[in-house]
Amino acid sequence: MIIALLALPLLGSVLLGLLALRPAGSTVDRLARWLPVLLSGGTLGVAIALLPGTSAPAGGRVVDPRHEIDVSWVASLGVRFHVGVDGVSVPLVVLTALLTLLCTVYTVRTLPAPGRAASFGAVVLLLEAGLLGTFVALDLVLFFVAFEVVLAPMYFLIAVWGGGERARHAAGKFILYTLLGSVLVLVGIATIYSAAGTFDLVELSQRGGSGIARGTQIAAFLALFLGFAVKSPLWPLHTWLPDAHTEAPTVGSVLLAGVLLKMGTYGLVRVALPVLPEGARTLAPALGVLAVAGIIVGSLCCLAQTDVKRLVAYSSVGHMGFVLLGIATLTPVGVNAALLGNIAHGLITGLLFFLVGGVKDRYHTADLAALGGGLAERQPRLGGLLAFGCVASLGLPGLAGFWGEAFALLAAYRPAAVLSRPLFAVLLAIAAVGTAITTAYFLRLLRQLVLGPTVGTGAGTGPGAMADAHRLELVAWAPLVLLTVLVGLYPRLVLGLTEAPVRALLEVYGR
Repeated sequence: MIIALLALPLLGSVLLGLLALRPAGSTVDRLARWLPVLLSGGTLGVAIALLPGTSAPAGGRVVDPRHEIDVSWVASLGVRFHVGVDGVSVPLVVLTALLTLLCTVYTVRTLPAPGRAASFGAVVLLLEAGLLGTFVALDLVLFFVAFEVVLAPMYFLIAVWGGGERARHAAGKFILYTLLGSVLVLVGIATIYSAAGTFDLVELSQRGGSGIARGTQIAAFLALFLGFAVKSPLWPLHTWLPDAHTEAPTVGSVLLAGVLLKMGTYGLVRVALPVLPEGARTLAPALGVLAVAGIIVGSLCCLAQTDVKRLVAYSSVGHMGFVLLGIATLTPVGVNAALLGNIAHGLITGLLFFLVGGVKDRYHTADLAALGGGLAERQPRLGGLLAFGCVASLGLPGLAGFWGEAFALLAAYRPAAVLSRPLFAVLLAIAAVGTAITTAYFLRLLRQLVLGPTVGTGAGTGPGAMADAHRLELVAWAPLVLLTVLVGLYPRLVLGLTEAPVRALLEVYGR
């Protein structure tokens, strides 16, 4: 099943690449739009089939994966093709497959310029394969290879289908930042291997840092911490993100915010915390401080934005700050909050970027002044869904965004015993201010865009100027709305999967 999970998008990417070489025509274009839907739908089916058993307590192992495959890959270096899923990884596997399917459905009707449906589909499916490979890898070299695979397709999504010189600049900035992060991750992996003599994540997690000197652990954790921080994105290494989101096509923004940002936080939980506990104990306070700084800076930047897409992009910096704060507490409550926050952010911010993309497609601008207000009157379905996305993202109780941030604050109140409680009490207070600012900027967005005056200052505005959300858009967006409500009302949909594996991972910290 793991092979099928990885093979379907890879096979689809190759087929669509070959299809892109054929002369353009209506039949080729139609096939190029629907083939990704079929293959990504099959991938989602496999991902859902992986769920049973992943929530079971670890069977004597810190990492106890299901559907495990472990065969020699590069024997001379001790590198193995070792893959599997557990409760930590499987929610992100399902989220990746779901968002990719919804993106391909959305693209059937709304393909960004310059078109080229086959090439676009090939890039999206290659990106999905890299993301899935990252979440199922249990060998550090395999993890790094999959971690790198996502860079090229995301670069082309921004540079080619973002359109214009600014998009190419944003894509270049994205690739430079993320390659720097990748070099640091590689340094951390090499340091671990030189000290432990193995790349196997299951074995390394079982050892819990045994055999790796404290100084080596701190050095390796610092390299991984900074490398993963670029992807997360952690302040002040976040500056590539707003430009990338602003210039990316809608599908690129959805996958970037919904899944790619989770690679950094997943790497911290999967690799850094269980393998390098002494490094984590030493540097967790710094991670907590930078996470809270990101919450405040991201929220304040949102208050100053006049571009809707940039506002949602900066909101990701704040929301991912809560995820990183949960990880910094080194407690089961905090790490479970982080994993739940990852899923909630993927659902809600993915929905928001879909909706903002729908607005931009209709009005050819994301500027608040040009858009004016009264979106709920002009396009009731689009405006109503945007209002729902805003209140979900600001953390309204009963929706998915509430639980991860609430549990992260609770974990900061009672961090691991090895950490400074007074420091985390201060971080808790500052992060709570961030939640208030988050509420302020989303309510401001609702007032200005959804409920404000119906006449804007730019072209294309005015009552009834554009069509409301069409059927295919609603099909792509409805699952995100439904899951946001379901996870908000019953967070155990995610926590039931993560709880036992997280407790096993954190046994080395004594809690």
